[in-house]
Amino acid sequence: MGEIKLILPKMGESVAEATITSWLKKEGDKIALDEAVAEIATDKVDSEIPATHEGILKKQLFKVGDIVKVGQAFAIIEVEGSGEQATETAAEVPKAVEPIKESIPHPNQKIESTPTLVSKSDKFYSPLVRSIAQKEGLSKETLDKIAGSGKEGRVTKDDLFAYLNNINTSNTASIPAPIAPVVAETQYKVVSSGEDEIIEMDRMRKLIAEHMVKSKQIAPHVTSFVEIDVTSMVLWREKVKTEFEKKEGFKLTFTPLFIEAVAKAIKDFPMVNIQVDGNTIIKKKAINIGMATALPSGNLIVPVIKNADRLNIIGLSEQVGDFSKRARENKLKPDEIQGGTFTITNVGTFGNVMGTPIINQPQVAILSTGVIKKKPVVVETPMGDSIAIRHMMFLSLSYDHRVVDGMLGGSFLRKIGDYLENFDINRVIW
Repeated sequence: MGEIKLILPKMGESVAEATITSWLKKEGDKIALDEAVAEIATDKVDSEIPATHEGILKKQLFKVGDIVKVGQAFAIIEVEGSGEQATETAAEVPKAVEPIKESIPHPNQKIESTPTLVSKSDKFYSPLVRSIAQKEGLSKETLDKIAGSGKEGRVTKDDLFAYLNNINTSNTASIPAPIAPVVAETQYKVVSSGEDEIIEMDRMRKLIAEHMVKSKQIAPHVTSFVEIDVTSMVLWREKVKTEFEKKEGFKLTFTPLFIEAVAKAIKDFPMVNIQVDGNTIIKKKAINIGMATALPSGNLIVPVIKNADRLNIIGLSEQVGDFSKRARENKLKPDEIQGGTFTITNVGTFGNVMGTPIINQPQVAILSTGVIKKKPVVVETPMGDSIAIRHMMFLSLSYDHRVVDGMLGGSFLRKIGDYLENFDINRVIW
């Protein structure tokens, strides 16, 4: 018999650890390959960790509520035959150490595991909630009375901050401040009055803010725009959408059509599908399209459709619908939010005409799609010009001017527009 260490996989950019929220298998249980062993949670996603080998769960190296670092073993599986011998023994199982001292961890800060805090009602509290409660002097009984909005009714840091604001509106100093600023310090002093509401950024918002500021500092942004006539695409979708949903079981939206056009244009202009490493340009072979998705909290997450150029319109539609649904439910898997080579954000969803998006590093370009609106347009024909009502929209492309010049960026954007404008209204799906 051999032993295999089950390692916590990479959770995505800026995520260095995760909290074990539940064990789905007990010690001694049989485990099939790819069967879920434990549930973990980060500020971005709740996810299940599958077994990498078939065997028996020999040892749980952490308890519920403990924090596990990416790349660290959190369980040992006993397998048939010879396996990589696990170095941990029962006496060497990692033990929880003293609680986190800071209330809100910085993404690059080294954090140690904290003991599970279980109140008399057996409610689960994350390490972050526990540390904030400890700093504010809240008892377990008080925590039990706070209504939780998280998964399975868990109390989140937002719930805790709302509670603290309600009981202490006149003293906002009790709300913990970030360990380190997520944006550059300003020379202007910010003054708030007693009527202002003080809102603490959650960790995901801090990471987004840091990511956006760094992107602006790293890449000189240029944005190009085109207005396109998508009447044929709109009429085609209107014609097939009902039958499509009946046959496939999910809706046909415009997003997969945009992704399809982008994937085609990237093949025409592969130097947009690159990344910069110092003075080196890395030309990516895979075309992995990220789709910026709004969460109920107001934050954004970017699930990635891998090898988008290899999927037909049915496959793209299925992934778009699935990712959108699971993003809103906070059920995306860690590997589904990383590895993107190009990103699309749809500001038209909010009724916006156009946008100037910030590049999602380490990518070099991002496309913004505006709202589709009917407009009177001059239509040129061999018989002369006429004015007609057409479905029009704006596309905008922000790109890194270090490596994407205006000719390349503008030509690439125009090519996307051409694919959408020349959409075949008689296109057959099945």
